[in-house]
Amino acid sequence: MDVTRRALRAVAARPRVLLATLPGGTPVRLATERQLRLRDWPMAATPAEADLLVVAGPGRPDSRPPLDRLWRDMPAPRARVHAPTVNDVGPALNDGRTRLRSPVGEDAGHLEQAGHHEPVDRRDAHDSHGGHGGHGGHGAHRAHGGHDSHGGHDGTETRGGLPMAERGEDRDGLTLDRLHVPLGPFLVDWPPGLTVRLVLQGDVVQRAEPAEVMAYGPGPVGDTPTPFWARPWLRAEAGEPVTVGEAVRRRSAAHLDSLGRLLAVAGWPAEAVVARRLRDDLLAEASPAAYAPRLERFAHRVGRSRTLAWLTRGIGELSTEEARERGVGGPAARAGGDVTDRYRQWLTDLRLDVRRLDEPALLDPTAEESPRGRWKTGRPPPSAALVALLPRMLAGTELAAARLVVAGLDPDPDELAANGAEVTAGA
Repeated sequence: MDVTRRALRAVAARPRVLLATLPGGTPVRLATERQLRLRDWPMAATPAEADLLVVAGPGRPDSRPPLDRLWRDMPAPRARVHAPTVNDVGPALNDGRTRLRSPVGEDAGHLEQAGHHEPVDRRDAHDSHGGHGGHGGHGAHRAHGGHDSHGGHDGTETRGGLPMAERGEDRDGLTLDRLHVPLGPFLVDWPPGLTVRLVLQGDVVQRAEPAEVMAYGPGPVGDTPTPFWARPWLRAEAGEPVTVGEAVRRRSAAHLDSLGRLLAVAGWPAEAVVARRLRDDLLAEASPAAYAPRLERFAHRVGRSRTLAWLTRGIGELSTEEARERGVGGPAARAGGDVTDRYRQWLTDLRLDVRRLDEPALLDPTAEESPRGRWKTGRPPPSAALVALLPRMLAGTELAAARLVVAGLDPDPDELAANGAEVTAGA
């Protein structure tokens, strides 16, 4: 027992955290990431690596099945906490650490919300260690990405928890197995609540189904959920005075958040951390004088990286003409190229916007771009066109490249989820 207690204390001292963000949970995710950096708690890339599952954002019933699959794939000792709001983050992390210290273990029950316990069938805990522990981490590299949704939960036939293959001709006329693989909705470094179902032959995406986006869960009484990154534009559209500087600061932070996701998926975690620290400093009202030199150093390193350009060159190509035809705006349309061109466009925009962080003029939401493009009254949000592109852009790519394509577009599912209904975005 002494050995067990020592092991539990060691895990609880610095638990590896798997962060699952619910639709509408962006502010909670940002607060959780900041807290984890301050506590020096490492982030897990897959359930098999995790000790603590942190669910961020307002809950909704249809999020339980995929979250429960993540939970079953986590080895013991493990704990699960839920932070619905920013104020719940600190208490939830403390509760998770306390429960990891318990010799009884989290398998006797799990924490659905800070301070609230709900029993779990102990058979689930036993089953999770009998062969499912590695499902969250397919592929040898984070760019390959593990997926948290498996066959048997979406109508596909399964055996041993994995989707069964069917036979079909590939692009060279050879007969190969086809495997149906869902990506999302709670992958690490993935748009929260987004699910893309792929048909694979070998490691090539034969076909991608129209993407699905979860709707927001219920928020606090009187709270109307709005997309975090586009909030200044929505406030200005409603007649509230918003300065250009506030909007530019939010847009720059969104671009840094996108870059952090792309760099993490590409396997450059050190620069992903730099991007996220710059993002957090912007949101904390850092002065342009303190922020600009650090941004320039970051942009220089990332923009001139030959390895990153090699990884992303030639995938996810989108011409300016096709972007216009499909209603795509913002950096994705202006870049007019592949994933390399798009992340360099983010860097260019960041360098231009650093001079406007304190601009006092009032925001015109139709003239100034939001992070994903211009908002137009009565029209779908900018991310709708980006999500609709995914089936076309993913077909024919290798599975490892598919994660980079999605990260390079980085649609914000919250823009679609804000209408309160589940959304399916077709090609």
